Amino acid sequence: MDRQTGGEADWPGRGALYDLAGCLRFYSRLPVPQLSGEPDPHRSPDFTTLPRMLPLAGLVLALPAAVVLAGAWWIGLGPFLAATLAVATLVVATGALHEDGLADVADGFGGGATRERRLEIMRDSRIGAYGGAALVLSLALRIGALATLLDRTGYAAATALILAAALSRVAALAPMVLLAPARPGGLSASVGRPSRASLATALSLGLALALAACLLGLPFGGVALMMMCAGLTVLSLTALARKKIGGQTGDVIGACQQVAEIAALVALVAAVAN
Repeated sequence: MDRQTGGEADWPGRGALYDLAGCLRFYSRLPVPQLSGEPDPHRSPDFTTLPRMLPLAGLVLALPAAVVLAGAWWIGLGPFLAATLAVATLVVATGALHEDGLADVADGFGGGATRERRLEIMRDSRIGAYGGAALVLSLALRIGALATLLDRTGYAAATALILAAALSRVAALAPMVLLAPARPGGLSASVGRPSRASLATALSLGLALALAACLLGLPFGGVALMMMCAGLTVLSLTALARKKIGGQTGDVIGACQQVAEIAALVALVAAVAN
């Protein structure tokens, strides 16, 4: 088929490259141009195949933050300022997409007495006390964990930041796989669910990045603990979503990414404790 029509890829990996670009557009504010032969970049994402590139998308999204972290540490700003600048860079790159989901879930699950009321609160763009507290704690925990890792491992903390970003985005697929959409007409219902092949690819790439992180200086036991804790926290939040709203939404997926990233970083801190 003609490459300009968005037909079948005429060289291996072309579809995966399109999915990587789609991930970056959907999950970030990064300016990703339309690739040669790519279908309409503004179309609704197809999560049947898109998630296979989430580990690499997480790497790309976290790379500027990792550079800021290492650079700030190198010029002597100290661990706290370096970690704060790195997290701020990551928030800007993603447009606070996942933070917004975390705040909405905290408000809905914490302030709603019924399933319908929780979903109504989660749809409201205003932030409440639960959401505000969740955002403060999320930022504080990530900054604190990164600062501690800088103090204990030096530049390896930049590798940990990239790995946590990649692993957390793979872990956040759990509610999409395990739960039906809570709103039949919501975004999570319209984008579809990851195929088995897409999940297998995402898990394989995530494992490859984990092994690469070990080669770059992170302890194998610490990386294994990162993966285990990220998975367990996401499964716990997925189970809570099933209980509270009977399914998943985009906000739940965003919240899962946040708790998985926090869990992964804190787990590594525990693993490298002096």
